[in-house]
Amino acid sequence: MPIDAKQLGGHEMPMGTSALGKGLYVLDLLGEVERPQRFTQLLKLTGFPKGTLHRILEALMEFRLIRFNEADQTYRLGPRLFELAHKVWDEFDLRGAAAPELDRLADLTHETVSLCEIESGAILYIDRRLGADAFGFRIEVGRRAPLHCTSGGKALLAFLAPHRQHELIAELRNSGDPTKVPPDEPGLLADLGLTRARGYALSIEEHVAGVVSVAAPVLDHRHEPIAAIGVSGPRERISVERLHTIGRDLMEAARRISGNVGATAMSINAPDRPRIAVAANAECVLPVAAHLGEGPMWSDTDSRLVWLDILAPAVHVFDPASGQDTTTKVSRMVTAIAPRAAGGYAVMTQNGLELLDIATGELTPVVDPEADIETNRFNDAKCDRRGRFWAGSMALDASRPAGSLYSIEADGKWRRHDTGFTVSNGMGWSPDDRLMYFADSAEGCVFAYDFDIEAGTLSNRRSVIQIPPVEGKPDGLTVDAEGYIWVAVWDGWAVRRYAPDGRLDRVVGVPVPRPSSCCFGGDKLETLYITSGRIRLAERMLVEAPLSGGIFAIAAGVRGQPSGVFG
Repeated sequence: MPIDAKQLGGHEMPMGTSALGKGLYVLDLLGEVERPQRFTQLLKLTGFPKGTLHRILEALMEFRLIRFNEADQTYRLGPRLFELAHKVWDEFDLRGAAAPELDRLADLTHETVSLCEIESGAILYIDRRLGADAFGFRIEVGRRAPLHCTSGGKALLAFLAPHRQHELIAELRNSGDPTKVPPDEPGLLADLGLTRARGYALSIEEHVAGVVSVAAPVLDHRHEPIAAIGVSGPRERISVERLHTIGRDLMEAARRISGNVGATAMSINAPDRPRIAVAANAECVLPVAAHLGEGPMWSDTDSRLVWLDILAPAVHVFDPASGQDTTTKVSRMVTAIAPRAAGGYAVMTQNGLELLDIATGELTPVVDPEADIETNRFNDAKCDRRGRFWAGSMALDASRPAGSLYSIEADGKWRRHDTGFTVSNGMGWSPDDRLMYFADSAEGCVFAYDFDIEAGTLSNRRSVIQIPPVEGKPDGLTVDAEGYIWVAVWDGWAVRRYAPDGRLDRVVGVPVPRPSSCCFGGDKLETLYITSGRIRLAERMLVEAPLSGGIFAIAAGVRGQPSGVFG
């Protein structure tokens, strides 16, 4: 059905501006879609007659507002927009753009809301609002505070380019001012990596006794931090859990301030529960509020489920028989875990492969295949049946296809097998070890490779499962003894079982929007355990899905495969 030319994209167009409105509407569409569009796709999206659309596209190309790619016959935004964006940013009024968000957040939180930027090795508060209950702690405009121990400072440091981050930290170290020097530089760097992955920074009484705060960076068109917006208040009134909830609101506010929608592959807004038929529903067996539960692995030796919280770094051991869950905190982000043949555990962290003493949380580095890529971290990882650790990497903020797939031998030797992934995720092997599966959540795709287990090599990558964005994103996965692939669907409220040819076989409902991974456990490996996350969920969604971050289980009706052992 053709669109009314007087009303395009929800905007009433003045008389005599129909053609202009249509051109702007096409620009908006190309800016909002995830991928460049062909002519036929634009016809469907706009509803314009062929001739009209053709003339609009020709005019937009003439002014370099869009460009046409001959290779794939698609239209995309053009270089002129980038040139105009530079001029906009040259005259950008940061305080004016932030004012409505400062007012809104002060009304929402009833706490102190501030806007700060980096100046002379410190943060400078350039604006603030006081909420109705913000007594006892005030931030004055023009006041300076340290970078390393404030949430605003850490949010800005975390999103700087690595060379600039190191320069600033070196400047602080050499300043001679003890208030500027981070007492634990390795700890600060680990915190900054966690901040970049999470999207916001926390300060728990690090700067002022009794005061906690959370802040998110405001990014410019180059994805560089120009300011940070934060909320501060007394610890007795703001729990750490509430700080994480506010952090999600700050990320949204920061994006609105700059008009920069960002490029994060893992969404902030979770969709409502989809209307899809499910075969059964998983039940919550551990109602713990993990920020991002991940990496579940069944330990046959003691009949326990080992799992991780990536964004509140810790290793958990859950006993289904007693319902007890023990926690070992670790000093940096841990994203995957596997038992070692020599005893103990091997883990993937933001620093590569390390050995873990689960009694103390002590980490011993082994090898980091991406030591020279400071803006990356490792994500999901698993061991094959020859003891190799396979690990996928990704950019800390999931902003670009910077990830690769590696294998690491017991002696620490490693090999890069494939590259170009945005959010490296779930992996598993067919029962006969002839296929390896690997997911890229940003692409909504699970790939299959031909796998040579003796040589430890991959070939012939192809897409076997494709999940449309409106249905969620493939996250962690596992393969059962019949060769079927179980995929946790982030923002999909479900775990799906697929046949090896990609045919959807079964859907298991989960009462939370963000199931993150799954594995088989129990005496006969017939129970499917599912981890989940609550990170970046709005308060409305947490009210609807209060078990977010919990562990779920269901009798799968099929056996799984044993977990791999490193070395």
